[in-house]
Amino acid sequence: MSNNHEGRAVPQVIFRTRREHEWVNVNTDEIFKDKTVVVFSLPGAFTPTCSSTHVPRYNQLAPVFKQNGVDEIVCISVNDAFVMNEWQREQHADNLTFLPDGNGHFSAGMGMLVDKEELGFGKRSWRYSMLVKNGIVEKMFVEPDLPGDPFEVSDADTMLAHIAPSAAKPRDVTVFTREGCEFCVRAKGMLRDAGMQFEELVLNRDYSEACLRAVAGKSTVPQVFIDGVYIGGSEDLESYLGKAIAA
Repeated sequence: MSNNHEGRAVPQVIFRTRREHEWVNVNTDEIFKDKTVVVFSLPGAFTPTCSSTHVPRYNQLAPVFKQNGVDEIVCISVNDAFVMNEWQREQHADNLTFLPDGNGHFSAGMGMLVDKEELGFGKRSWRYSMLVKNGIVEKMFVEPDLPGDPFEVSDADTMLAHIAPSAAKPRDVTVFTREGCEFCVRAKGMLRDAGMQFEELVLNRDYSEACLRAVAGKSTVPQVFIDGVYIGGSEDLESYLGKAIAA
């Protein structure tokens, strides 16, 4: 897949979207005119790579993109509005704009509409990302023309490295908690005070006690992990944050 539209205008199309149970037509200018927009396009909603990596990382890094001059981050797929809206809700991707390219007009205009009939998908978008300024494509990252669904260059980190190479990225923080745990509340408060976003996993909703023992080697909560490193409970977190501030 060698189509590269750098220096060219994005296609003029109408996106048929749904808002508050009503059809709303959104045209290209409403998305791109007088704005800096990052777009990432992918083969299909609810598909594995798109759901596990592509969307979540763009959603996580959205605040950093916006701190570095990006007005909007748009996810486009050849799916209808109902599917795209439900997928956004399922992904909790509130930092992104999901646009349904149901008829493939935008993808075709970008030269990115491909045949996925072997998967039963019909016509879908090739995976790519682009930086668009006032409707003109400034930079594109197009996945290589390889079998399957390559995912090597259209990721959020690659785009952020192009826009702001020295930008600080949010830490990856996970907190295992349970309902009614005062120490868990304290740990979460310390993380918020430190400006650290975190994912909370709640006992008997998101994990079992056996799972916690397997991961942390303990059954008490909270248990905190930062960037893949085990920190421990609330007192351990307080010590960790204190050292980080002192440094």
